[in-house]
Amino acid sequence: MSSTPVPTVPISGGAAMPMIGFGTWQLSGEDAYRAVSTALEAGYRHIDTAVGYVNHRQVGRALADSGIPRHEVFVTTKLLPNSAGRERQALERAVDQLGVAYVDLWLLRHPPRQDPLPAVWQAMAELADEGTARAVGVSNHTTALIDTLIWETGRTPAVNQVAFSPARFDPQLLVEHAERRVAVQGYSPLRHTDLSHPALTAPAARLGATPAQVVLAWHLARRVTTLPSSTRPDHIRDNLTAAQLTLSAAELHTIDTLDQHTAALSATPGP
Repeated sequence: MSSTPVPTVPISGGAAMPMIGFGTWQLSGEDAYRAVSTALEAGYRHIDTAVGYVNHRQVGRALADSGIPRHEVFVTTKLLPNSAGRERQALERAVDQLGVAYVDLWLLRHPPRQDPLPAVWQAMAELADEGTARAVGVSNHTTALIDTLIWETGRTPAVNQVAFSPARFDPQLLVEHAERRVAVQGYSPLRHTDLSHPALTAPAARLGATPAQVVLAWHLARRVTTLPSSTRPDHIRDNLTAAQLTLSAAELHTIDTLDQHTAALSATPGP
């Protein structure tokens, strides 16, 4: 097990969210079980999954087989928007498949056509009050959508999970979320990022690290929780040790301003 200290960010509900988590999007079957088992053994204490990933049972089996006390692992899952009116059943099914009594974070995935879903959000918040979810948040929501949910229900999401990488750096997004006290959680941290760019290879060489580790360290410096994913044990372990790296202010600024031609980014939907 890794002794790498991973910073945490406090979120509503009293939970401390580890800022490097293990993402399970596109992991299924025994690949998901093996990858999550490797991540837990390496020292990850934050696992991200969702109903739509169809891997709850494999993630739950890895958690059980790890022998790690439940309270030591931060578990996130997500509600599909088409579960409107069936929020309780969806949450009960999720925790049953995961083999846990509660999840630490329950996210409302992006609404269809980007229409706000205040009734669904209200139901999720009320269920969280019962204790089956320690905190509730959203995924792929704009700040305008978040504002609508807050206005309609009086409940602020603890977290917004969005695509975040050097190619998608948006300082205004970070400002707007900080103003609302909504933590930013970023998925696909390496997607569309040119790992051969000098802005990444130079600090990697200075630190004796990989460019991928530099990208993850940049996320932490920007106070964005990151969710790298891999099936390769060496990559899984290396990603976690990014928490040991410290980038200079100049290096951070250079990564902030990387020209990754974001207009050409793929429109493929994410987690």
